[in-house]
Amino acid sequence: MSKKKKQDRPTPDTLRLPCVGVESHAHLDFEPLALELPAVLARARAAGVDRLMQIFLGPEAYRKAVALFHPHEQVDFTIGVHPNHAGECTDEALAAMEAICRQDGRIKGIGEIGLDFYWNRVDPAVQRTAFAAQLELARTLELPVVIHSRDAHAEAVAMLKDLGFAHRPVLWHCFGGDVDQAREVVAAGWHLSIPGPVTYSRNAALREAVAAVPLQRLMLETDCPYLTPDPWRGTTNEPALMAFTAVEVARCKAMDPAELWAATGQTAREFFGLPACPAP
Repeated sequence: MSKKKKQDRPTPDTLRLPCVGVESHAHLDFEPLALELPAVLARARAAGVDRLMQIFLGPEAYRKAVALFHPHEQVDFTIGVHPNHAGECTDEALAAMEAICRQDGRIKGIGEIGLDFYWNRVDPAVQRTAFAAQLELARTLELPVVIHSRDAHAEAVAMLKDLGFAHRPVLWHCFGGDVDQAREVVAAGWHLSIPGPVTYSRNAALREAVAAVPLQRLMLETDCPYLTPDPWRGTTNEPALMAFTAVEVARCKAMDPAELWAATGQTAREFFGLPACPAP
């Protein structure tokens, strides 16, 4: 892509969304975002993002990077062992996560945890054991759960139901399924978070699913630095770019983008127990 065409892309601040949005899933400890975190957060605020959820992939990731966020009170955390690293979900890791959750009030959930049969980097039996153990940790701590499910929808749903998580606070991170899968998640009392690929032309099925989901069950996310929405696809994703996802989701819901932005932000606040939106 030519330099000129890249410069012609609109910046998220030009969408003029109010500063009430919540980024529900970011990996701000990953490079290159961690290397310029204050600037990344400043751009997010300029785009209307008031609060952000940083996802720590296990206790070692938390210990390594948590100090980055000490000056940034708008960032809260979840912690969990990703299914692609399920072999690291040892008794020691579970104990460490429990201690971190009890000591750090900025930990608002357990995740991302679940099943990944797309990459299939870890034996499915090991993934199931790690998933179940972390669900039990979430139950013990009375924390919400953030789910990673890739090519594993039916089994992830079944495990959650079998382990008593129907109508408990569960967020289906980076939802990319169809209408039937979305309705199954909603029927179980859970929430869905919509990422940047909803803006891609080939994802008509995802847009149809978004249209069918009640507004009060929807959140927005970037999963940055991955899954950059159009018109910035092909570049590093960051929280500010979630504004473009919001515009597309609003179009799917036949809503004003600012209204959608505020509603999904409020849902995220309630789900994670975040502070209320500041008065204008």
